[in-house]
Amino acid sequence: MKNNVTFLAVIAALGGFLFGYDTAIISGTIGFVKTQFELSTILEGWYVSSALVGTILGVSIAGVLSDKFGRKHILIMSGIFFALSAIGCAVSGSFISLVIYRILGGIGVGIASMLSPLYISEIAPAEKRGRLVALYQLAITFGILVAYFANAYLLSLSTSDSLTATSGLTHKIFVDEVWRAMLGSETIPATLFLLLLFTIPKSPRWLTMKGKREQAKNILLRFVTKEEADIEIQNVEDVLSKESGGIKAVFSGPFKLAMIIGISLALLSQVSGINAIIYYGPKILEEGGLQLGEALGGQVVIGIVNVLFTFVALWKIDDLGRKPLLTYGIIGIMISLLMVGLLFYFEVNNTYLLMTFILTFIACFAFSFGPVVWVLLSEIYPLKIRGAAMSVATMAVWVGTTFVGQMTPWFLENLKPHGTFWFFAACMIPAVYLAIKVLPETKGKTLEEIENYWLTKKG
Repeated sequence: MKNNVTFLAVIAALGGFLFGYDTAIISGTIGFVKTQFELSTILEGWYVSSALVGTILGVSIAGVLSDKFGRKHILIMSGIFFALSAIGCAVSGSFISLVIYRILGGIGVGIASMLSPLYISEIAPAEKRGRLVALYQLAITFGILVAYFANAYLLSLSTSDSLTATSGLTHKIFVDEVWRAMLGSETIPATLFLLLLFTIPKSPRWLTMKGKREQAKNILLRFVTKEEADIEIQNVEDVLSKESGGIKAVFSGPFKLAMIIGISLALLSQVSGINAIIYYGPKILEEGGLQLGEALGGQVVIGIVNVLFTFVALWKIDDLGRKPLLTYGIIGIMISLLMVGLLFYFEVNNTYLLMTFILTFIACFAFSFGPVVWVLLSEIYPLKIRGAAMSVATMAVWVGTTFVGQMTPWFLENLKPHGTFWFFAACMIPAVYLAIKVLPETKGKTLEEIENYWLTKKG
């Protein structure tokens, strides 16, 4: 049972790999695209955040579509968008067409960012759900890391004797305009994700919601005994009988607090500044005194730390619980941001010290905000409108990401690096309060038990 569910979770988590890859691959292309198309600071921000506009669109349609047509079919749609975007970016003939294809990729990211963790949460047993959903965040960090390696490799390849001597299309893609190779490299994982999605079953909880009890039971029997399958389906039907109203009822009924928690933590996770590092890491590290090649190398180190500390969450999220990881992680994030700001403010010319606190920030994010928010968003909403409710909360992730992606160049130019990091640190104050005072612990509880918790907490 365990291995089968884990295998399905790994396939769904590949959506997270593409999310991370798509997010990070752009960091190595910004300078080249800005030079080639002579972009202003505002257009540079638009190049980065244009995909995020697509992401918000993807999130906004994913929930309703997945509640109607199923998690699996809409995940397949996201794989198609990923592949189209990668190919289109590689062959774009203008800045406008490049942005259009980045938006298409963003739609794929938006759909996957909501449905991958949601699908995993609906097939995972309660005692393993935190760990299996956290695989999604691990896949994001792994995608980011692979993208950093790809950028560094393609950059070094573009100056190699074997390629500089070539001509024609190969020379254009891999030497003169190496950003095309960087963006186009996503075609490989996108195709793999798309093919593997055809092998996964539909969500048994979704099938039960649609009245397809026997289909749901047949899928559950692949992982659990007949008695366990009957109990799970009965539990799902019981909570469905207690639910009423649509998405509007969630904002005014017993699930209102769950919506407030989800939306707030989702937004705050992004204004921690994580994507300022992911998108603009090389630029920030250059401000700290590194050359471009060294900065890209530093970005690879950031990616490695991101992956390694996500394993801490996988290891402890079902043992310690969601609240402790989130609380200690956010406090560490805030301290790290304050220290990075101080180093820039006092112009401390020590790149090793700068990297130490940036890596501490990444480590704290990787075992807390990164995985825990996705786990919470996938488990705290009622089944009947889980897709739509998670869409709303996930959209908050991308609103925050779009804001950071668009505004970071302006922040760095006008608030300077120290003011930028202090702004992000200030945003962590309400996050600490939510984690300590408001968030309930959900470890070890079934999705139906969590739903009943909100139903009995009407006051």
